[in-house]
Amino acid sequence: MKIAPNKVVSMHYAVLDNDSNTIDNTFDGEPLVFIVGTGYLIPGLENALMDKQVGDKLSVTVEPEQGYGERHDNLMQAVPKSMFEGMEIEVGMQFRATTDDGDQLVMIIDIQDDEVVVDGNHPLSGITLNFDVEILEVRDATEDELAHGHVHGEGGCGHDH
Repeated sequence: MKIAPNKVVSMHYAVLDNDSNTIDNTFDGEPLVFIVGTGYLIPGLENALMDKQVGDKLSVTVEPEQGYGERHDNLMQAVPKSMFEGMEIEVGMQFRATTDDGDQLVMIIDIQDDEVVVDGNHPLSGITLNFDVEILEVRDATEDELAHGHVHGEGGCGHDH
């Protein structure tokens, strides 16, 4: 069976940046399982998987525009440290911030005397991603999985809808 929209795919992958730093790797753990076409994967990787089948191994390079997008300097902002009063903050912490465009995930990238610099860019924005993928399973998604938009394990999905 070939990978196509509404198929459930189980795969192992490793992803590295252009400096060969490992960003994520499932080969030593549980495979990634998802429904094709639900927006779970970045477009560049999902497009490269189309028409592949069980046993296929592939290497895929995904440029930022087909991954997590380009970095935007206007999504970085210095805010008063007093906004975090009573909290132990450190570089790398993530928060949900309310912006003019709605809620947005931001990460602390610097802490200065009385300011905290937050970044609303995805941590992988602006980075070319290099994937090594092995397809383990391809099957039709069930009606319930399609209705819920995610894969169910044995006995359902483990939560109420």
